[in-house]
Amino acid sequence: MSRHDRHSAILDIIMDEGSVHIDDIIARLGVSAATARRDLDHLADQQLVTRTRGGAIANPVSTELPLRYRTSRMADEKTRIAKAAAAMVHPGDSIGLNGGTTTTEVAREIVLLPDLTDPDVPVTLVTNAVNIASEMTVRQCVRVVVTGGIARDRSFELTGPLAELILPSISVGTLFLGVEGLDERGAYAQHDGEAAVNAALVEAAQRVVVVCDSSKLGSTAFALICPTASIDVVITDDGAPSDQVEALRRAGVEVRLV
Repeated sequence: MSRHDRHSAILDIIMDEGSVHIDDIIARLGVSAATARRDLDHLADQQLVTRTRGGAIANPVSTELPLRYRTSRMADEKTRIAKAAAAMVHPGDSIGLNGGTTTTEVAREIVLLPDLTDPDVPVTLVTNAVNIASEMTVRQCVRVVVTGGIARDRSFELTGPLAELILPSISVGTLFLGVEGLDERGAYAQHDGEAAVNAALVEAAQRVVVVCDSSKLGSTAFALICPTASIDVVITDDGAPSDQVEALRRAGVEVRLV
């Protein structure tokens, strides 16, 4: 297991259970006590956890993991979701993507579409995620439009008034929206600045497709992005709780399980 994978695994444990002891890390990850201590010290230096005697607890001032540490969580499910979302895209379409691990996978699947081969008929991609923009710019069959704004180091999303100014002048066919919470009332983000830009993306879209793994269903976050009335489709994995799926369907949302 690489150092990055160990850090992701340790953060997963702490986020799920609230704390971790060095003995747990040794047993679960098969590493030495010295390695476990170094990993915890590194995460504490980045203010992602708070060190305790013999372990660590969740950092009370950090409510979200940086994107680079979230990529390994439910990776198979996110890949299936991304493939299903990409299948909705055709050459010449205009689409929107906000930031996040699932939307990043959607972008990667879109450029693999077998019929996306003509640079004269590109997909126009509007995004506020600098990592997606950077990765897609080198693709000849994708025309990238970036919203502008101030980049957040945890999500790579551009936020602030610059991002919100351009979006009322843009129209996209389909927005693939990553969320940090989704229930029958609406979609949520942890950061209010991200939620504001995501809401502007929703307003600019003719169709809104939420892409999220089943762990997000039935949960909320700090800021509302949009109500369910603004959501057309939800693509999630087949591990989604049936009661949450039915609640979304009763709210008028099409739910696709993959």
